[in-house]
Amino acid sequence: MARVLVQEAAFDMAAEQALLAEGRIDVGGIAAFTGLCRADDGIAALVLEHYPGMTERALEKIAAEAESRWPLTGCTVIHRVGRILPGEPIVLVLAASRHRTAALEACAFLIDWLKTGAPFWKREEFSDGRERWVEAKASDDAAAARWAG
Repeated sequence: MARVLVQEAAFDMAAEQALLAEGRIDVGGIAAFTGLCRADDGIAALVLEHYPGMTERALEKIAAEAESRWPLTGCTVIHRVGRILPGEPIVLVLAASRHRTAALEACAFLIDWLKTGAPFWKREEFSDGRERWVEAKASDDAAAARWAG
């Protein structure tokens, strides 16, 4: 069963990984991805907005798809919203399985689909006071497309 959270607070990756494996002796590996806010081009902060309820349902659907494609013992998806500063974590994806290949592939699938299929709106704030909305990237669409089918 997937654990999906959308929250403003930062997360503790080690604690989340321990929670995913707690009491389990059938977990052979946990693949992890943590996305961080970068300070590209003078970005002072990234502001993420979402529609509560709708966003969680979309993340749950993506996680359920991963669980149906790979023999996972569990997965965790945590995505932050609100104002995030450079160096702070934005997203955490964990996929646990008996074997590394399933965990690694499921983790890659989850982050690729989160980038394109999760309803978040991102606005960059710059140190000079400018702001701009982040547009979808063709490279993210191409990464997600490899999992179609």
